[in-house]
Amino acid sequence: MSSSSCSTCPTAVGAAAAPSAPAAVAAPATTDHANWPAVASLTLGVFGLVMAEFLPASLLTAMGADLGVSNGAAGQAVTATALVGAVAAPSLPLLTRRLDRRVVMLALSLLLVASNALAATASSLPVLLVARVMLGIALGGFWSMSAALAMRLVPERLFARAMSLILTGVSVATVCAAPVGAWMGAAWGWRSAFIAAGVVSLVTLAVQAVTLPALPPRDNPSLRVLGELLRRPPVRVALLAVLLVISGHFAGFTYIRPLMEQVAHLSVGAVSGVLLAYGIGGFFGNLAGGWVAGRSERQAIVCGGVLIAALAGCLLVAGSSPVVTAVAVTLWGFAFGAFPVGFQTWIVRAAPDQAEGAGGLMVAGFQIAIAIGGGLLVDRMGALGGPAFALATVTLGTLLTLRHGPRPQPRQG
Repeated sequence: MSSSSCSTCPTAVGAAAAPSAPAAVAAPATTDHANWPAVASLTLGVFGLVMAEFLPASLLTAMGADLGVSNGAAGQAVTATALVGAVAAPSLPLLTRRLDRRVVMLALSLLLVASNALAATASSLPVLLVARVMLGIALGGFWSMSAALAMRLVPERLFARAMSLILTGVSVATVCAAPVGAWMGAAWGWRSAFIAAGVVSLVTLAVQAVTLPALPPRDNPSLRVLGELLRRPPVRVALLAVLLVISGHFAGFTYIRPLMEQVAHLSVGAVSGVLLAYGIGGFFGNLAGGWVAGRSERQAIVCGGVLIAALAGCLLVAGSSPVVTAVAVTLWGFAFGAFPVGFQTWIVRAAPDQAEGAGGLMVAGFQIAIAIGGGLLVDRMGALGGPAFALATVTLGTLLTLRHGPRPQPRQG
C-alpha cells in the first residue's frame, strides 16, 4: 500500500452494485465547489508515501551490505512497512474518528518526514525497521482515508476525476522511485535517496498545511461495520484474490535487483535503466488497466495475472539472459498496472454502501500481501525465489478471479 502499494482510481463509486450487495451507495460529497489545491496536496502526499515505500527495492543490496545483513533481512524493511500498514489502514479511522481530518492528515505527513529522516541516518537494521514502521502507520492511515476526503473536497460528479488526480502520484512515484533510488544510491550512497524522499515529504507537509481546509469528523466507523463487511462473500473472495496475486507480485518486485545483479549479471547502470523501464511500463499499465477495468475489473485482473505468471516463468527458465530479464521486468511493470484499479473497483462494487470501510480492508489486504511475499524463500532459494513464489501465487489468484470474479451486469431494457 503501495503499495505499495493502491494505485488507481475507484471509478465504481456510485455504480450499480453486484446482485449480492446492498443497493445503497457511498455518501455523496458535501461541497458544491471543487477544492483542487487540496486535492493536489493529497496527490503530493501519495507521491511521497509511494516513493518512500518503493525505495528499498532499488537499494536492497547496498542497504544489506552497509548494515551487515542479508538481502532477505534487508527486505524486511518492506515487510515491516506492509505489516504495520495492514493494521493501520482499518484501525486509524477508528482511533481518530473524533479528530478533524485535516489534523490527522498533517500528523501522518509529519510522521512521513520523521520516517525518512530516521531511515537516512539508520546505523543498524533495527533502527531502519523502526523508521519503516513509522512509514507503515502513515501509509495505512493515508490510504484508508484518502477516498473519503476526496468525496468531501469535490462535488460527487467530480469524484472520479479527483481520485484520478490523487492517484497520478502513484504512477509518477512508480516511474521515479526505483530508477532514481538506484541512481542516487550508486552516486552518493543509499542514504541519499531517503534524504531526497525527506525533502519531498517536507514539501508535502507545507503544501497540505496551506491548502487543506478544516474537515470535522463526519463518519463513525466501527469494528461492527468491518465485521459485517467480512461476512459478505464477494468481499471475502476479493480479499483472498488480493492476498494471492499481490503477494506474488511483490515477492518478485521486492527482490528483482538481486536477480538482475546475481543471475543476469547486469551492471549498476543497466539495473537503473531496467528499473526506469519498469516504472514507465507501470505508468502505461495503470492507464491500460484503468481502461480495461472500466469495462470489466475481472478481465483486467485476469489479463494482468496471466502476463505476470508468464513473465515469472520466463525469469525462472531464462533469467540468466540480460535481454530476457530486461524485457520481462519492463512488461512486469506494465502488467501490474491492471491490479490496483481492478481490485479497488471490485471491492467498491461489492460494498458500495460502506466504501470507506471496504477501502480500508482492501488496503489492509494489499499490505498483508506485500508482507507475505518472499524474504525467507529468497534466502533459501536465492534470487530466483521471488519469481518462483510469484508464479505459484499469481496463478492461483488469477484462477480464483477467473472463476469467482465479478461479471458485468446485463443492461436493462
